[in-house]
Amino acid sequence: MNARLASGEVQIATEPTDELLDAFARLLPQLSNSAKPLDKARLDEILRSSCNTLLVAREASSGRIVGALTLVTFHIPTGLRALIEDVVVDSAVRGRGVGEALTRKAVQLALQLQVKSIDLTSRQSRQAAHRLYEKVGFVVRETSVYRYTEHPNKVVGEAD
Repeated sequence: MNARLASGEVQIATEPTDELLDAFARLLPQLSNSAKPLDKARLDEILRSSCNTLLVAREASSGRIVGALTLVTFHIPTGLRALIEDVVVDSAVRGRGVGEALTRKAVQLALQLQVKSIDLTSRQSRQAAHRLYEKVGFVVRETSVYRYTEHPNKVVGEAD
């Protein structure tokens, strides 16, 4: 399943190729300074998960992978839900519609699965990304996001 974009196409990644590993070696540091590099086994695990659909955007002229997005779908008692995670576009091609094409393809795939909702989070500082998500049809929700980060020396349930 491919989707055309102005300067390339969006594809579903299915194999943990060296090309895909190289792309993530370049893209992950642009997404997060704490992300650990992927190895082939971890990438294969991500691709084989029935909950994940990994989309990649390729530049038309070079065929180079210039962006990625993970669509996560999961069943819960209230229905099938979706999350868009780890959206990253190479800084060299930002502003050219790559992020929009990835996001639109993810929404299309999720809607084909008849999900009840598609959620994503984005840091407050990412104003250009916010405009993109709103352009595609996302709206900001009145909610609080909580995160528990496991600390190596703390046992769950232990008082501070």
